[in-house]
Amino acid sequence: MRRVAVAVFSLVLAALVQLIGWTHRPTEGKKASVELLIGVLSARHHHDQRQAIRDTWMGNIRQHPLFHKRVLVKFIVGQRGCLVPEEDREDQYSCSLLNLSTVPAQEVQLLGVSGHSLLIPSDVSKLSLHFTVMHPLVITQLAVFSNTAQGLVRGNVTEAVASAEFSAVSPGTRVGWMLYKPVEQFILPKGFEGTLVWEAQDSSELKTVNISAVKLNNGGGVLKLRPIEEGTLPYRNALGYPGLAGGFSFKVYHVESLVEHIHGRPARLRRRSAQLKQEDEALELENQTHGDLVFVDLLDTYRNIPSKLLKFYNWSISNVEFDLLLKTDDDCFIDVDAVLLKMESTQRIAHTRGLWWGNFRQNWAVDSVGKWQELNYASSVYPAFACGSGYVVSRALVQWLGTNAQILKPYQGEDVSMGIWMAAIAPRKYQDPGWLCEKECFSDMLSSPQYSPEELRSLWDNKSRCGDPCGCS
Repeated sequence: MRRVAVAVFSLVLAALVQLIGWTHRPTEGKKASVELLIGVLSARHHHDQRQAIRDTWMGNIRQHPLFHKRVLVKFIVGQRGCLVPEEDREDQYSCSLLNLSTVPAQEVQLLGVSGHSLLIPSDVSKLSLHFTVMHPLVITQLAVFSNTAQGLVRGNVTEAVASAEFSAVSPGTRVGWMLYKPVEQFILPKGFEGTLVWEAQDSSELKTVNISAVKLNNGGGVLKLRPIEEGTLPYRNALGYPGLAGGFSFKVYHVESLVEHIHGRPARLRRRSAQLKQEDEALELENQTHGDLVFVDLLDTYRNIPSKLLKFYNWSISNVEFDLLLKTDDDCFIDVDAVLLKMESTQRIAHTRGLWWGNFRQNWAVDSVGKWQELNYASSVYPAFACGSGYVVSRALVQWLGTNAQILKPYQGEDVSMGIWMAAIAPRKYQDPGWLCEKECFSDMLSSPQYSPEELRSLWDNKSRCGDPCGCS
């Protein structure tokens, strides 16, 4: 019965729209004028996802006699692709070159201290050094500067993977001004994020070193060490203050694969350069064919998505007259009919100048590792932010975001960044569970995420046949 009602309601809406009529597109050279501008975040190589949207809910807008006058859809694409091949990136979320330059010796010491004069008392009883493994390795020994401390290595989820306790009775083996102890050996894979922690009963028992006076050995790039600077506050949920109270020794695992990787890089870079040229040509042809791409001036990577969104907001204010802007992603189903209907029927949506209409996550924990690693936001939870499958903001908010794009700090993701940015101006939030946060399907949903191109087409086929994207009985 509900599916029948949805289908009938859509027909009634279409009839009403035909009677009322809407603003026409402007003449050549003027800004486009619409009620709703939809910006779809899309990676450069996601041609199939964009085409699926054109063939489904976006195609319906363009073909509808009145919807195409009310709604404009643009795909947001980065102007430049990453020149670094995927195999040579530090991680899959950025374009940072995996700087593996040399094959290290059999065993590498993180640092060596040549003189006792470099050692100074610590102000705290616990110091830590965060690192990321760039090529598989094995930690063989832990080291401290004094014999009354404990050293341990904790992994991504804070479990100890290696530890050693030093004392006057069991001081370890002295090498220069450092004391070493062997530890149980585990292979740490590429991408492993760990923290080396030194801890003593009292801060006076912990010796540290002037960071500027020593040079850390990253084994030719197999380790990436988080910078330590004087006066740095500990990161949120950090296991200790940033600093050094010792070190460790490690061996590279599978040296042959490291040698092969380094030697193969020039050829991979040449292939990637050719791929990017083809990608540029394909995007140019795609835009000539469809005219729906907005190229924003940045490197198209996951870490740059917050900046990508800000640049689109800036573009939209300069190029389109609109009342509301809907942000979504290229794996999302949007029921534009339902969105327009709710815009018309809900007074608060239609007339709120500082509107933010979405499905809001609250008290969302801040991650310190992995894809959503956040090192620049100090709180343990984010401000309320709308799920990324779809949300709507008023032109006034877009104007503020676009105007301040140069000074707004991008955080790890565009949705949490929006929450932080918006917390500064306290928009009028309109909570609506119709903007789904997870891959689910309901006949009355406004949006739903994480669909393949084939799944998007299936949802649209169902909606076209019976008014319910979830299926026809």
